[in-house]
Amino acid sequence: MARKTGLGRGLDALIPPLDGGQVSEPSGGGVNLLPVDHILPNPRQPRSRIDPNELSELADSIHEHGLIQPIIVTMSEKDGEYLLVSGERRLLAARLVGMERIPAIIREATDQQRLELALIENLQRADLNPLEAAEAYRQLAEDFHLSHEEIAVRAAKNRVTVTNTLRLLKLPSVVQQALLAGEISEGHARALLGLPTPQAQSAALQTILAHGLNVRQAEALVRKMSGEKPPPRHIIPPLPEISALEERLRNSLGTRVSLNHRRNWGTIVIHYYSSEELDALVERILGEQD
Repeated sequence: MARKTGLGRGLDALIPPLDGGQVSEPSGGGVNLLPVDHILPNPRQPRSRIDPNELSELADSIHEHGLIQPIIVTMSEKDGEYLLVSGERRLLAARLVGMERIPAIIREATDQQRLELALIENLQRADLNPLEAAEAYRQLAEDFHLSHEEIAVRAAKNRVTVTNTLRLLKLPSVVQQALLAGEISEGHARALLGLPTPQAQSAALQTILAHGLNVRQAEALVRKMSGEKPPPRHIIPPLPEISALEERLRNSLGTRVSLNHRRNWGTIVIHYYSSEELDALVERILGEQD
């Protein structure tokens, strides 16, 4: 039976099983040793920043154990050069440790497939910042005319998730930079989308950063800035017998009494409005009247 191919299966669709770890000459199949300097970056790479500490750790691992998983490339228009499809961090780390050749799998891939595969790889490893994922989704939607549903299938995400992630691109640049830098979370960013103008969103961001607000507090801030009143509390009227008991206590003590009854427990609040009234209430309750 022929083996199925397609991006829906993720990177497995492009990576054949290694034949006993052997490396062959470039042939479009198997694993090839390619000159590191002949591999160009993926122009559709969605990730815009790489943690230097993580890259250094990967370089140390490659230096000690070698490169276990090959990168994936496609042929460039220029003879002898290749375009990276996936494995950007592995390639950068290999350069850091001075590798001259790197194990690679050569595959045919269109411009769209290079974007999709880079997106899939990073999403599977949870490496992408939400804004980077949003930019990749935008390219798929605008450059390749894919619907949100089609993007969701390719990225193995819910369609609503794709749509909500794309909305992050509507935020002003100062908010986007804060999200890229990890100063706020995606939850904060989505809360800021509830404000009508970039100016309001930027002002709310400064408040969030200055006071270290969590997502719930940020949502409350947005509601306040939007003029939205908090939902009214649903007050359950007291039972008739409780109201009658309150009235008896008020008449007996001569002051306002609040009875908060909850099944078999509750509280009684007795109000007073002067020191003299407090003394009189204490005497009456304790039975110390002359």
